[in-house]
Amino acid sequence: MPYIHNFSDTIVRPFRPLLLVVVLFSSTLAGCLESPDGQQEISLIVNYEQTNGTIVHSYVDGELQSATDVTLSFDFSNTEAVNQLISFGIEVVQTEEIFMIDALSESTVVIQFSSHGMYTLDAFAIDDEGFRENIQIMVRMELQMEWVETNTYEPKPLVIDPAPVHGGSSPDTILIHSTVENPELIENIETGREVEFTWSLVDGNEDACQARNALVHEGDFVDWETIHFNTFQVHELRISYDSGQDYINVDQTVLIKYSALESVPNYVQ
Repeated sequence: MPYIHNFSDTIVRPFRPLLLVVVLFSSTLAGCLESPDGQQEISLIVNYEQTNGTIVHSYVDGELQSATDVTLSFDFSNTEAVNQLISFGIEVVQTEEIFMIDALSESTVVIQFSSHGMYTLDAFAIDDEGFRENIQIMVRMELQMEWVETNTYEPKPLVIDPAPVHGGSSPDTILIHSTVENPELIENIETGREVEFTWSLVDGNEDACQARNALVHEGDFVDWETIHFNTFQVHELRISYDSGQDYINVDQTVLIKYSALESVPNYVQ
């Protein structure tokens, strides 16, 4: 302390206790966000209205026609810090993608999900001193496949791949709802006949995990709803045309469903 050394010992000694008290008192005014080791902390608050969603794939006659992704928003506007905040961001752990925005001009990070799975999001804020604060957010993305075929004797197989593309927890169940219709050839006139067919859910070893025989009369339809718990293998949902001469229509929905383990939304108006 060069300034104190300019005084004689008789002058300095009486002021040392007072100087120590002043220094200690001043340090208590550094701010409530300061950590014990002297780093300036960030009070990171991220608000989100939704932490789950369903991606939808639509197929017509076996061809993918559209894919509807899920977009989630994360609001950092309630985050506070002693120093100037310069960046907000989210890292998607499973994909190693990082989405960052300038904290000086923006406060909402938007992420689009195109693959089903459970995701861990590492949300963070960074100040101008390089200090970074993190929290984790869990997100659940499911997949719904909508399948339509019309006027067919040979329905195509619907491939069900329940494995998450980016790894992580496997789905909980596969829910299947399939409808086979035998439409009237001429309205209000019986000109056709019944059709016999078989639903089957087949695994990679060509073993039928589930199967059901059915008969659908002209102008009528038959439903099959089932749940499957083997979510570790690729399966095919098949419809075999066993007998008859009428075209059939197929309308199916398959949902790859996960356990509800996502973070609870905490959006604040």
